[in-house]
Amino acid sequence: MSRKHPVIAVTGSSGAGTTTVKRAFENIFRREKISAAVVEGDSLHSLDRMAFRAAAAEAAKGGNHSFSHFGPDANHFEKIEEMFKQYGDTGMCKRRYYVHSDSEATDHNKHFNLTDLKPGVFTPWEDIEKDTDLLFYEGLHGLAMNEAKGVDAGKYVDLGIGVVPVVNLEWIQKIHRDKAERGYSAEATVDTILRRMPDYIKYITPQFSRTHINFQRVATVDTSNPFIARDIPTPDESFVVIRFRDPKGVDFPYYLQMIPNSFMSRANTLVVPGGKMSHAMEIILSPVMHDMIQNKKK
Repeated sequence: MSRKHPVIAVTGSSGAGTTTVKRAFENIFRREKISAAVVEGDSLHSLDRMAFRAAAAEAAKGGNHSFSHFGPDANHFEKIEEMFKQYGDTGMCKRRYYVHSDSEATDHNKHFNLTDLKPGVFTPWEDIEKDTDLLFYEGLHGLAMNEAKGVDAGKYVDLGIGVVPVVNLEWIQKIHRDKAERGYSAEATVDTILRRMPDYIKYITPQFSRTHINFQRVATVDTSNPFIARDIPTPDESFVVIRFRDPKGVDFPYYLQMIPNSFMSRANTLVVPGGKMSHAMEIILSPVMHDMIQNKKK
């Protein structure tokens, strides 16, 4: 961990809603004039799209039907740890991007002066911009651990944020997102969920015991069978449970005053209406960012 070059990691599985937290941080960075080096978790997969499909097919031939993007075989856990440590020590590190779409391919080809980048591949590595205030990671493995290889990225994270809808809601969000954005059928997405489950349990879930703050959306409508849900529960049909790992020094009375209809369910847990999730994030995270930058200056 580093006071001079802090690292923030927002982590959550596919379809969990980490983008909402990223937007809240972007608003804070803009207001507070904070310069952040942004790292996308997808960029630290170890296999591009075609290589992953080939590796998954090969694993299936050997009887392994659980090969997934959630586990260490398809990710550079050690590079995540190395990146966080290097930035904490020096304020610099290398970064690359995963190309998701044709429009991104066009932008990255222009940036790197290339012509052959296409969706499903990685860009070359490059140095991040100089003189940034902090490193901001958003993806699957911000606090990844692989005990077999002695990897623990979380020990270099100054602020870890978990985004963890209850699992049925997470599945509903993923099924609908994959259909809308990628054209996948519900059956194909369910197959993906099943294949990922062992790695989800072993490598994704444990991270949320190491985060500093978790945001968990809980639906107030029936999600008992997520695989037939016709739509995603709206923010107004949910609550957000916000758990602080260490409640010491947390100004809960201020949060209760500033976030209408919020309440405490435990000594370290604030519950807010789902429609106030983004507002709550900014209320909670703004002073944290302010203190982080003040400590950096000291």
